Amino acid sequence: MKERIALLIIITFLVAFLIVFQNYFNTMWAVIFLICFMFLYTIYMWIVTKYRKRKLRKNPPIVNYNYRPFVSILVPCHNEHEVIEKTALNIMKLDYPSFEIILVDDRSEDDTAQIIKNLEKKYEKITALIRPKDAVAGKSAVLNDAMKIAKGDAILVFDADAKIEPDFLNLMIPKLEPVDVGAVQAQKVIINAKQNFLTQCQFNEYILDSHLQIGRDAVRGAVELRGNGELIKRQALININGWNEETIVDDLDMSTRLHIKGWDIRFCPEAKVYEEGVITFSALIKQRRRWVEGSIRRYLEYAGKVFTSKDMSLRVGFDLIAYITEFLLPFWLIAEIFIQAFHFIKGDENCVLSSAIVVASTGIFFACCFIYSLKKYANLKFGQAFWQAIVTSIYFLTIWFPIAMFIIFKIIFTKKTMDWGKTQHGVAVVESEVAL
Repeated sequence: MKERIALLIIITFLVAFLIVFQNYFNTMWAVIFLICFMFLYTIYMWIVTKYRKRKLRKNPPIVNYNYRPFVSILVPCHNEHEVIEKTALNIMKLDYPSFEIILVDDRSEDDTAQIIKNLEKKYEKITALIRPKDAVAGKSAVLNDAMKIAKGDAILVFDADAKIEPDFLNLMIPKLEPVDVGAVQAQKVIINAKQNFLTQCQFNEYILDSHLQIGRDAVRGAVELRGNGELIKRQALININGWNEETIVDDLDMSTRLHIKGWDIRFCPEAKVYEEGVITFSALIKQRRRWVEGSIRRYLEYAGKVFTSKDMSLRVGFDLIAYITEFLLPFWLIAEIFIQAFHFIKGDENCVLSSAIVVASTGIFFACCFIYSLKKYANLKFGQAFWQAIVTSIYFLTIWFPIAMFIIFKIIFTKKTMDWGKTQHGVAVVESEVAL
C-alpha cells in the first residue's frame, strides 16, 4: 500500500506539472532544459572517466597483496542440472589462495541436489547445502541461508550459469579493500550473443549498462550490483541485515540499502562474468518485467531514506535521482502525447513540435550512447555500431517502454506478488570464440 500511494503521488504530481507547465509556459524551454541536462551529465561522466584513466596511467594504484580475505562463493541452484557442474568446475580454477564454494539447492525438482552432493564428496572446497522443500522461496532467502555456514570475510555471488577467468578474484579483491567500499560488481557479458536477434540485443544492452556503470564509478555515483559476479564485504552485509527476502530483485535492493548506509559500490570492468542471454521473447519479457518491477518498487520503498540519509553522499543521491527518471520517462512521454492530442482535438494551441523534439531527442541520446559504448567496449567499427545502435534502440522502445508502463499500472491497481520469473539456464548455444 505504501508503494502504491507513493507512486500515485509521483504520477499525479508529474501529470499536474505537465498540464500547468504547458498552460502557462513555453514547453520549448523544458525541451531545451532536458536536452542540456542529459548532454551535460553525459559529458561530465565522460570527462571524469577520461581524467581518471589518464591519472591511473601516470600513477597506477598500488595493490596491497597482503589483503587476501577468505572468500565464500555462493551459487544458488534451482533446477540447474544442465549447467551447475560445469559452473562449479569453472569456479574451481580460480587463481586465488583462499576460498570456498557453497552450492545451494533451492528445492529443485530435478537431480541438481544429487549433482552438488557428488561434487561435495569429490572436492574439498565445495560444500553442498540442500534446502528443505518448505523453505522460504526466493534467491534472497537462499543467500541468507548460505550465509549461516559461510566462513568468508568477503562474499561472492554467482548465478548457476556463470563462467569466469582464473584471475577474476585477483582483479576484484583490490577494489574491495578501502574501508568505505562495501561491494564490487564485475562486468556482465552475454556469452551467446550470436545465437539470435534477442541475444545480440541483450549483449548490446549489457555493453551500454557497463558503459554507464563505468561512468558512475568514475564520478563515485550510484554503481549498482547485478546479482551475478557481485563481491560483498561481510561487514557491509551485517550492517544492512543481509538480503531482503521481501524483494524480487535482491541485487538492486541491496545496492540501494548499501548506498543509504553510506557504503560505496565500485565497478570492475576488467573482471568479466559470462552468462547466458535468454533466447525466447516470452522468457525475455518475464525476466525484464521482474527487473523493472523490482527496481521501481525498491525506489518507492526506500524513497524517504534516500532523501533523508545522513550517510549517503550528495553525488550518490543525485545519481540515484537521475536514475529514477529513467523509469518515469515512458510515462512522461506518453502523458505528453495524450495531453497534446487533447489540446489538438479541442482546437487549442498546442506544442506538438516540442513533444516530437522530446521524443526524438531521447531516442537520439540513447542511440548515441549505444554507438559510443559499442565502439569502445565491443570494438565495433562505426558502421556496425551505428546499425546495432539503431536496432537495439528499437528493441529498447519495444521492450522497456511497454513494460515500464505496465508495471506502473500494476503497482497502482494490483497487490504485490513475489513472482521471481526464474531464468532457465542450459538452453543457450555457447559462443565458441569466448575462451574460458
